[in-house]
Amino acid sequence: MQPDGRVIVITGASAGLGAGMAERFSDRGASLGLCARRRPALTGDNVLSRSVDVTDLDGLESFAKDVSAQLGPIDLWINNAALLDPIIPQRDLSYEALEGHLAVSLGGVLNGTKALLAQSATDRHKGALVNITSGLARYGMAGLSAYCAAKAGVDRLTEIVAIEESGSLTMALAVSPGVIETEMQQTLRQQDAAVLHDVEMFRQRKADEAMTSPAWVADAISGWVFEGIEPDGVVVRVPEEPT
Repeated sequence: MQPDGRVIVITGASAGLGAGMAERFSDRGASLGLCARRRPALTGDNVLSRSVDVTDLDGLESFAKDVSAQLGPIDLWINNAALLDPIIPQRDLSYEALEGHLAVSLGGVLNGTKALLAQSATDRHKGALVNITSGLARYGMAGLSAYCAAKAGVDRLTEIVAIEESGSLTMALAVSPGVIETEMQQTLRQQDAAVLHDVEMFRQRKADEAMTSPAWVADAISGWVFEGIEPDGVVVRVPEEPT
């Protein structure tokens, strides 16, 4: 079983990891439902792209319905949309800023999961759920309190979905992709060390070219979901890409 002919939905697919995974899955023959606040640019006979905000559950459910109608039942849904900002000390983090961050980075995962489950029930078709997490779900990093908290929430939410929806999904995974060259990484490297204490680590990874490509992440996900490679739990990390 390969991605060829499979129907895959990716949120946050207009740039960065989401766009890169979309390109890779398209090259491998998948049909794609792609959404983001800014409509994804990838086009093709087997691509449905739409501007959808992941905080809008009705919009996501409508999108899932249209993907199923035009491309077929959904085999894999990847909740990738997330925010990085605000990058500030926790003492300066307002409730409103945290609320806005969590609405996208955690609430968007919840909404995407609900949209997949609703459409899967309608289609009577079991698909897989992948939520993109981060190594920063496991430990805190100064300056990134909102991001770390959201990703820790993604891990716990995914573990619970894996338990509660074992009869509705083929699997549920929280996938940590590693350090990928995206706009988020460029933003991190530009930060002041007084706020982001570990900024030199991100700069060094870039200097060493120790970055993971979106294609490598897509292939790892494909291996777990479609190709019979057994994941080591619900929360998994993509192996380092050979240099």
